[in-house]
Amino acid sequence: MNTKNYILFLLFISSIFTGCKKTNWKENYRERSKDPFGTFILHNEISNLFNGNEKIYLKKNISDFFNDTYYGNDANYANYICIKASANKLDKKSIRKLMEFVFAGNDAFISLNNFSNNLKKILNISTENLDKNTYNIQELKDLKGTLYLKNSEFKDTLFNFDRNIKRHYFSKFDSLTTIVLGTQEINHKKRPNFIKVYHGKGAIYLHTQPIVFTNYYLLSKKENYASNIFSYLPDRRILWDPQVKSRKNSTKKNKKSVFKFFNKHTSLKWSLYISFGGLLLFLLFNARRKQRVIPTIEKLKNSTSDFTHTIANLYLKEENHKNLVTKKITYFLEKIRTKYLIDTKNLNTDFIEKLASKSANKLSTTRYLINTIIALNKKSDCTQDELMRLNTLIENFFENN
Repeated sequence: MNTKNYILFLLFISSIFTGCKKTNWKENYRERSKDPFGTFILHNEISNLFNGNEKIYLKKNISDFFNDTYYGNDANYANYICIKASANKLDKKSIRKLMEFVFAGNDAFISLNNFSNNLKKILNISTENLDKNTYNIQELKDLKGTLYLKNSEFKDTLFNFDRNIKRHYFSKFDSLTTIVLGTQEINHKKRPNFIKVYHGKGAIYLHTQPIVFTNYYLLSKKENYASNIFSYLPDRRILWDPQVKSRKNSTKKNKKSVFKFFNKHTSLKWSLYISFGGLLLFLLFNARRKQRVIPTIEKLKNSTSDFTHTIANLYLKEENHKNLVTKKITYFLEKIRTKYLIDTKNLNTDFIEKLASKSANKLSTTRYLINTIIALNKKSDCTQDELMRLNTLIENFFENN
């Protein structure tokens, strides 16, 4: 990677920081920030690291950008770069668009303190950050670290960083599609902190220490580390994502307030104030105690028939016709005992004659009904037609008396 004039530029930038009254040590990663942990230097020098290729500063969400611009052939391939604490604007749809971009043959470099669950799930990786709850500036200052690069062709492969280096590394990845390009010493053991994940024709480079690309370290003779890192990416145009825009159709999109329209016009604004004032006065003058409306107590509804209908439907849906036949016969015999005071233990000829006499039904009709009941009782299974026939016989029997 060509780095000519890079040192001179860094010396020029260092003069910008000279004489600052108060230094802001917060990690902001803003491209226009000249604070120690802004990315002003890298943002302005990134084209030189890629042999003068064009840098495109994304003014819209990456998903919306790819809807308008397609990088899917060799002449238009590009490198996507995102260096932030966390990429909140890379939601599920945006990540899917980015993956399509990489699959077509482009490359992406993402360096974050916090990788989203969506991104980790798609790339089949897991991360561990032992200092994720460290935010205090003084505590961050005490976090030193040693980073290594695997490529022995680099002039420098070991780099010591004196502050804000969190113990953040990749704890899991797919070895079939992923290779480790750099490590970090954590608890006397080297852990991956820079990996390359192949996807289709392209690749995604993931890095866990965005702090090393800030103004502070580029002015602390650590610029070779950043230069070595970006040398893995091919010389192409750069898509720099500042993470300032959400998707147009995102549910998190800030909707325009109606009140902003009223505030633009004095007459509408005062009409709104008067309306709110009138509503407030109305509430105040009507807040005195009033007689409550006496509620109408409606007569309780007899839901027995509805309950019976519901239970019957449940049995019908189960298609257990034998069960319904048995209950129907039991109900019929109980009514015979109650209404006509006839013993139903033996459904013989004597029983049929007594029942026909007391119920004023024909002897033949009564005999047919009882014989049907006896036959159905002996069956282990019944059809819906048999159930309906029994129900009709019983209804006709009681209609005659």
